[in-house]
Amino acid sequence: MNTATRTSTAQRLGRALGRGWRAYARGERRASNWLISKGVPLAGATALLWGGKLAVLGLLLYVTFWLALLLVFLVLVARGYDTVDWKTPEPEWRDGHSGYGLYTDDDYRID
Repeated sequence: MNTATRTSTAQRLGRALGRGWRAYARGERRASNWLISKGVPLAGATALLWGGKLAVLGLLLYVTFWLALLLVFLVLVARGYDTVDWKTPEPEWRDGHSGYGLYTDDDYRID
């Protein structure tokens, strides 16, 4: 009888994310301690770290915006989006300013 439990993919992923988060927190704590050891006040070190986080977030949002814009452009090109109607409309028979006749799309009678 085998009673060994297998670790699921979700558990492995969760543990990997947890290790990554702990490594990030450890690095942030080290950077804060280094700044404090160089004479920066605790509030200043905290503000610098938050400024760095906000700068990285701003950079990520900037890159994401341009990638989303590029994706929208590529989708429009792939779908054949075209703002210009290249073919001219055919003249049609209808009532116009000069009575019933063959008119172009800009209301000129041509018959």
